[in-house]
Amino acid sequence: MLDRSASVQTWRAKWRRIAALVRKETRQIVRDPSSIAIGIVLPVVLILLFGYGLSLDVMDVPVALVLEAPSPQATELAAAFELSPYFLARTTTSMHEAQQWMLERQVDGIVRLRPDFARNLARGEGQVQILIHGTDANHARIIQGYAQAAVGQWAAQQAAEGQDIAAGPVIMEQRLWFNEANESRYFLVPGLIVLIMTLIGAMLTALVMAREWERGTFESLFVTPVQADEILLGKTVPYFALGMMGLVLCVLAARFLFHVPLRGSLGLLGAASTLYLLVALATGLLISSLVKSQFVASEITLLVTFLPALMLSGFLFDLRSMPAAVRMITYVLPARYFVALLQTIFLAGNVWGVIIPNGAVLAGMAAALIVFTRLMTRKTLA
Repeated sequence: MLDRSASVQTWRAKWRRIAALVRKETRQIVRDPSSIAIGIVLPVVLILLFGYGLSLDVMDVPVALVLEAPSPQATELAAAFELSPYFLARTTTSMHEAQQWMLERQVDGIVRLRPDFARNLARGEGQVQILIHGTDANHARIIQGYAQAAVGQWAAQQAAEGQDIAAGPVIMEQRLWFNEANESRYFLVPGLIVLIMTLIGAMLTALVMAREWERGTFESLFVTPVQADEILLGKTVPYFALGMMGLVLCVLAARFLFHVPLRGSLGLLGAASTLYLLVALATGLLISSLVKSQFVASEITLLVTFLPALMLSGFLFDLRSMPAAVRMITYVLPARYFVALLQTIFLAGNVWGVIIPNGAVLAGMAAALIVFTRLMTRKTLA
């Protein structure tokens, strides 16, 4: 009976110490403007900057329409480019002038209709020459696709009107699944949540214990009964709450500011974000436990968490287009799995074939990092 009573008192004392550490760290966050800036202000700035400023959509592409011998058919095809929201067309009859515009980068493409366009079209051999400025390969491919779509739309219209052209009566019907509006922000904004959670979870916590070492306040903790796991838990809880606040801001902005659909469960979104935030927090605490300098801790955190989350998670670049060696590295990055979870939950819904394996990997990473961080955190000055 006495042993049970002593055990209860021990646990009560343990939770009182943890609660005291949580209150202390919360007050530190409130008093520290940088923590508020990273946890609250930075998510708002990033989501506005990325949501409005970063777009992979190409609009208002300047192109030159070269009508070397204007004809009704050539004029109708030129109108398909002039009326398209993707092009800003400039018409000329001189190929030399269009080439000069291209050299001076006044236009990004040239659509050339030769003098025999109408005659060849009547024989079913009509040709349209499309020249694109190729310094940016991705930009060039997008413009090429838009130009082909404009020509295809014109050909379909001609076929519908009974014109005998090479395109024939076949009309392609295309549909985009999960992103019917074909908006890049639909996958950029969910990916941005990964960056914000990484910053709040890893960057802030990486500076926590390093700052304690620099200020010498850890020595005062060593003479108290507080244990290493209590220190870690006391420092994790406030930053976990701060990270979830950042998540709420991001989700609200995604739904009501950028109108990104949320087709999956809000509970699953919260569970997936919790797992990734635990991974980020454990990573930051592990770094700050090993490094006793805020500057070095911040540099290491930037190198091993934020930059990989930006470049190698699938947020901006398709992982399948990367070299095999680089693609293998991405399998050890937690951001890869969180990006897959977020894009699936937001755009496709509760697809368990994606959610379960990616969530399991994040859970395993979180557990391993938490255990390893506890092992590396000791109440010692050595």
